[in-house]
Amino acid sequence: MRLLIAASLFALAAVQPGAAADLSAYKRPLTVPFEGVTAYSPQLATLGKMLFFDPRLSGNKNMTCASCHNPSFGFETPVKTPIGAANTALGRQAPTVLNVAWVSPFFWDGRAPNLEQQAAGPITAAAEMNGKLDDAVAEMQDIPDYKNWFGEVFPDKGISKETLLTAIATYERTVVSNWSPFDRWVDGDEKAVSDSAKRGFELFTGTAGCSACHSGWNFTDNKFHDIGLPSDDIGRYKIDPSSPGNKYAFKTPGLRNTLYRGPYMHDGSLKSMDEVITHYESGGVSRPSLDPGMSAFLLTDQERSDLIAFLGTLTAEKQDIPLPTLPN
Repeated sequence: MRLLIAASLFALAAVQPGAAADLSAYKRPLTVPFEGVTAYSPQLATLGKMLFFDPRLSGNKNMTCASCHNPSFGFETPVKTPIGAANTALGRQAPTVLNVAWVSPFFWDGRAPNLEQQAAGPITAAAEMNGKLDDAVAEMQDIPDYKNWFGEVFPDKGISKETLLTAIATYERTVVSNWSPFDRWVDGDEKAVSDSAKRGFELFTGTAGCSACHSGWNFTDNKFHDIGLPSDDIGRYKIDPSSPGNKYAFKTPGLRNTLYRGPYMHDGSLKSMDEVITHYESGGVSRPSLDPGMSAFLLTDQERSDLIAFLGTLTAEKQDIPLPTLPN
């Protein structure tokens, strides 16, 4: 089953003559994929949204999934790394929830193959939400509204760890970045983005080499790369030591709404997009696992400005996420 992203998004105009030939590779899909997972329903997604914002899933009843995946900051956090249940900073930044229906596997190191397993991780991790799913299920059994919701959505199963995680995962699959100026340009509106942004796109897909990893409409290849950040975190290698190239490798993040999502990188070590570009220009730390695509280059001040102008076109002008009313 596929969920329609929005009724107004059905028609994609052809790319105007003269536009970059590879713009068609960045056309947005019109539906959210639900093949191979629990079928979408508005009731299921609504239940999942309530759980996503409910502090009763955490051990101390003071944290939610949104504590680290804040809609106001591109479903990330505006600090170097989130603060967990022990009131200490976590080792990695929170990956965005935007467009996760098109993402797999999950976490920076890819340790969760699906969203259901991903959802369980932060809830039960002692350093993060420090919750216990069995306790959460027992508590919700005593909340009439939740009992009614689960009974309606899962009439044969009711409230369980499985149905709780399924609901959260279903909601997360509906978190989709809105149409942006870049999308309108792809659809053929030549005035949707500035000349500076168009030059930035040419740099992105050319000299700067960004599109080698940040590909497709969500600007990620869903793969792992060592981009040469100074770090003691060996990333993907801890999960999959079969290849030396997995050392210091982390998942390519999508770039939608990216200007809302600083600081950047898996460890939040780069505060601004200017710092990100400077890092890539440097070529990163030289080591055996460094991605072959990483090599030093030099941009002019104007080119850096153009590149940031392009990245700005990937941000939707409006992304309203109304908060749910939680059951009492």
